[in-house]
Parts: sequence; structure tokens; C-alpha cells
Amino acid sequence: MCGIIGYIGPNDATPYLLEGLRRMEYRGYDSAGVALYNGTGLEIRRAAGKIAKLDAVLTAEPITGSPGIGHTRWATHGPPVERNAHPHMSGDGTVAVVHNGIIENSTVLRAALEGLGYVFKSDTDTEVLAHLIEELFEGRLEDAVVDALRRVEGTYGIAVISSKDPGKIVAARKGSPLLIGIGEGANFLASDASAILTHTRQVVYLNDGDVAVIEKDRYRVIDIDAQPQRRSVSRIEWDLSEIERGGYDHFMLKEIFEQPRSIENTMRGRLILEDGTAKLGGINLSHEQLMKIDNIVITACGTSWHSALIGELFLEELARIPTEVEYASEFRYRNPIVNERTLCIVISQSGETADTLAAMREAKRRGARTLGLVNVVGSTIAREDDGGVYLHAGPEIGVASTKAFTSQVIALALFTLKLARKRDLSVVRGREIAQALDALPALIEAALKGAPEVERIAEEFKDATNFLYLGRGYNFPAALEGALKLKEISYIHAEGYPAAEMKHGPIALIDEQMPVVFVAPHDSVFDKIVSNIQEVKARGGKTIVITSRDEPSLAGLMDHEIRIPETLDMLMPIVASVPLQLLAYYIAVKRGANVDQPRNLAKSVTVE
Repeated sequence: MCGIIGYIGPNDATPYLLEGLRRMEYRGYDSAGVALYNGTGLEIRRAAGKIAKLDAVLTAEPITGSPGIGHTRWATHGPPVERNAHPHMSGDGTVAVVHNGIIENSTVLRAALEGLGYVFKSDTDTEVLAHLIEELFEGRLEDAVVDALRRVEGTYGIAVISSKDPGKIVAARKGSPLLIGIGEGANFLASDASAILTHTRQVVYLNDGDVAVIEKDRYRVIDIDAQPQRRSVSRIEWDLSEIERGGYDHFMLKEIFEQPRSIENTMRGRLILEDGTAKLGGINLSHEQLMKIDNIVITACGTSWHSALIGELFLEELARIPTEVEYASEFRYRNPIVNERTLCIVISQSGETADTLAAMREAKRRGARTLGLVNVVGSTIAREDDGGVYLHAGPEIGVASTKAFTSQVIALALFTLKLARKRDLSVVRGREIAQALDALPALIEAALKGAPEVERIAEEFKDATNFLYLGRGYNFPAALEGALKLKEISYIHAEGYPAAEMKHGPIALIDEQMPVVFVAPHDSVFDKIVSNIQEVKARGGKTIVITSRDEPSLAGLMDHEIRIPETLDMLMPIVASVPLQLLAYYIAVKRGANVDQPRNLAKSVTVE
């Protein structure tokens, strides 16, 4: 959520700031703004709504200069109106601040500053920082920022410029990602590498507690005690084409169709077919450490939580290790039972999810080893976990996760295969699973060919107000994920349930107005789910059934059938997720929703 961009160099900052903000639109936001040093003082331009509105403001009232900072805001304190948009200025107009995160003691600081005569113009917690830095300024901007942050409680990623010390941008992070982009004769600051990729691939990721002083020809990093810190330079390896639509109408559709390639990338070099196992060099766990694991806790949020539920089934069935799945937002508040024989797997596409990061830190504090499954190289979870598995799914721009979800499930399958083979899983069974994994990209390709039929089904149900998604066994989490996708992007109320639980409450909702999606491939519990389909049809419900073969027992029970290829039971939710994603996508498009940037949602949730 939110985006930060900064530029300092010989050119006008405005084009760089607007380009960077546009690159970060996918993260979710409701207002935008920029601040520049124009040679004599600071000027800001802000607008509620999309960046196009900010662009219109800048066209009507242009500003030029350098350095400059920009921001896209996702509202926390105060409604999404112009006065609450970032940047925020100090009372004397000499300091401008953009901020991601939440200042938890802002009420106390605000009262103290008002007592000193400062007048607040917004509802935000961020404005506190602007006035506080002005109050503490004594010559160098970085000193004032450090002094201010010592008084702050909460999380932040900030960028600050001042007309009193105009040759620099000062940035700081605690719980919200920031990186420095190293250019030629110019430097950049961003909360997302995509914002600066057209100008540099050389980046420095800031750690929590870092304060960066960025000038046009150099940078330095200090800590909150003003002590110098060494930070390595990394190179961004992915291409600009990966963050462009490439002829698709939406990023989400592009990313759905990228899944054969993305899951292949997740498996590349890791699957050992002959031995029926997987090679995962980054987990940093020896054979002895793997064998000492008594239990596993998987913690995640949203879509990642659904992939975790599938991973739980993998681990318990194949590796025979007790496994729990926890909402990251609840984990650290319930005194969880973890110790040095616990492995805590944390799953986050961005690697920056605040709740998941906090859960990982709590697990480490209690002695557990941590394993991160993340997609973004250099993210905070990737830097702080004990070991990890990068998804290599490529940048995911659509807010509603698709290819990252399937890559997460693949990564969990690879880890399970490695762990199970070290324990009791036979080489014969291991080879069967490895070969089925290796065949998945082709099966996903086949499932994608059903997109036209899914679109026709979407036309019939685009005006529905409620959906029910049902599955059993491995396909129950797939049903949950299908319901979440529909909610996220079409704004239709949808619920996922284990199919057998329908008769314990949800069956009361079934009538001719209620579409019910069944994830019902031919698996070990197929006969059971047929009876659940019969229960829906007996009450007049409309059935959309995802199947994998011609089944006489389904004759007359399906209003619509979506056929997918068969694979092992454990891998069926990966294949079934394709039509579920497509159904949500096409319904949302036909309802006129903003598929890539659904309302109120953000790609990376960096506040608790």
C-alpha cells in the first residue's frame, strides 16, 4: 500500500516522480501528490483520486526543480481528500514529508506541537512529522529527522526534503520498504523497484532503523544513533516488460495466463525427477535440523493463507508432521506454542506484509526457525528469515493475487517433497509426485483454453449478489480462494465452505437466485461431493461445477460444467484455481469494476 518516489539530480524531478507514481499505481491508493525544491523554496501539488488528476493539476499549475518527492496515499487517518494527501508541509513551508505507515503516538505529539503554536491543516498522523522536523531543525536535515524519529512510535517509510538544506533527500524506514536507486549523476528513492526500473537496476535496500542521506552524486546510510551503516548494492534482474500489460486488457488477465511459465520458474532447477525429491538451497536447514522438526506452523494473510492451508495438507499427508495454519494478524496475540523444534513457515508475496513480518519475528523470539516463501527479492522477510524459498513468479501487478498463489502452492509442494523424502516417503511415491509437478505447466495451459466457456458463464451470473463456493479435501482451500477472488474484484458477496458443512447453515441460503460453484474433480472424495451437489439442485440452486472427467453421476446436476485436466489429488487445487480466477475476472469486467486496482485494497499491506 502507498508508494514513495524521490529524485535528486540535474534534471527537473516532476517527470520522474509522475512516472514512478504511475508504476506504483497497482499497489492501491486514493490520492497522490508531489513536492519539489524550485530553487528558492518548496512547492507542492496534490489531488484526491487517481494520478491522472494529479497530472491535470500539474498541467494547470506546473512546477519544476530538484530534489523532489512524490506519494500515493492509501487512507488511514482521515478521508481521501486533498488536504490529507501527501506530501505534508511544515508550518513555515520549509519541510515536506511523505510517509507510509502509522505514527502510533501522533495524538500526543500533535497536542504538544499545538501547544507550541503549530496549526494542523490535515487529519493525518504524518503532518506531525513535518512540524516536528521543523521544530528540531538546527542546520542539517538528517539531524532533525533523526531527532524527530527518536520521539516517534509506530511504523514508517519516509522521505523528507527541506528548503533550508536543499541538496538532499533524507529517507528512513521502520516496517515499511524503501530502496535507493543509484543512477548516473542522479539518485532515486522508492518504495518499489518498479518505480525506477527504467532509470537504474542498481539498488540498495534499506533495513529497519536505517536513515539514508541521498544526494545527486552520492548517498550514505546511518542508523537512528547517527552511526554509519554499510549496505550492499543489489541488481534488479527482471525486465520492464514484466510490469507492462503486453497486449492484455488487464494485468490480472496477463498474470493468469502467465501461470504455466511462472510455476515452471518456481520449479526450475529444484525438481529432481530421478530421486523423487527437490533441491532447495536457500532453506539453510541441514539434514539433522530437518529431522529434529517436531511441528510446523505456517503463518500468512489473505490469499497466502489459502496456499498455507493446502501446504498443511501436503505436510501432514506426506511428511507426517503436525502442522498448523495461523492468521499472521492473530498469531502473536495468542501466546502460540512454538519452540526450538518448531519450524515457522511465513508466506508473503511482497515479503513486506506487516502482520506476517511481525509473526515471523515473534516466532524467532520464541526460538523457532523461520522459513520465508516470498516473491520479491530483497524484501524484509527475505532478509530477516533464517532461510527461504523465492517464488520466482515475476512481478505481480494486479492487486488480486493469481500467479503468486499458484507459485506459493508449488513452493510448499517442493519443500514437502524434500522433507518427506528425508523421512518416510518412498522413492516410488516421490517420483510420482515429482513427475506430476513437472507436468503441471502443460495442464495449466490446457485449463486456460477453457477461458471462452468461463466468460460465457460469467455473462449469466454477472448480476448475482451472492455466491457460494464449495470443495472438499485439497479443494476446500481452492474454494476459499475462488470466493476471495470474486469478492476482491467484483464486489459480490461470496463465501467458501467445506462442501459437507453446507448443511450446517449455508444450505438455508440456497434458492434459485444462489449460484454455487463446486470444485469437484474426480478425486478420493468425489462421491461425497456429488451428494452435496444433489442437495443444492434439490433446492433450486444454480450449479457451476469444475470437473475433470465425464461422470455419469453428475448427469442432470450441472447447470454449467468447467472441465479441467486430471492430476494427483494434491495438485488439483492448482489446476482448479485457473477457472476460479477466470470466473472472478470476467464477472468483474462485465460489471465494470477496476480489476487491477479494486477499491479499498492494496497490493502490499504494510500497516497492522
